[in-house]
Amino acid sequence: MQQALFGGGCFWCTEAVFLQIRGVSKVVSGYAGGHTTHPTYEEICNGDTNHAEVILIDFDESQISFKQLLDVFFATHDPTTLNRQGNDVGTQYRSVIYYLNEEQQRQSQEAIDALKAEGLNVVTELSPAPTFYPAEDYHQNFFAKNPSQGYCNFAIPPKLNKLRAKFVELLK
Repeated sequence: MQQALFGGGCFWCTEAVFLQIRGVSKVVSGYAGGHTTHPTYEEICNGDTNHAEVILIDFDESQISFKQLLDVFFATHDPTTLNRQGNDVGTQYRSVIYYLNEEQQRQSQEAIDALKAEGLNVVTELSPAPTFYPAEDYHQNFFAKNPSQGYCNFAIPPKLNKLRAKFVELLK
């Protein structure tokens, strides 16, 4: 098993997307990249910690590659908006890839460079993986547990529709 650590806006959204992918065995919502230890959701929302909302993905590389995860990551959020995804604004919603090894760094940089070559102004941060702090229990599998919640109904279905339209071969 391998791991990937991505931030693409609200972790409820990114978690819901990556849980649909073949070879992904686990997705944990959490926080990374800030200057405090054991941050809380309230601290993150206040913008005082500089942590990003992220997901830690456990995946089987014999079923899905890191490159394929990157393709899904870039297709299901906007990597061109700084500190914003849709109506969610703040540094906690930044686009970020925290790489766990040199190969992930190389592949991530190649993906960013390819998007820039297509004319996209990619602002995705690429940094070594910092300490990951799991979010509070109520955030885990949030969409699956709260499918009729207002935010979930508004923000997540368009991302899942993009996933299903573009990556049908990667779905469970």
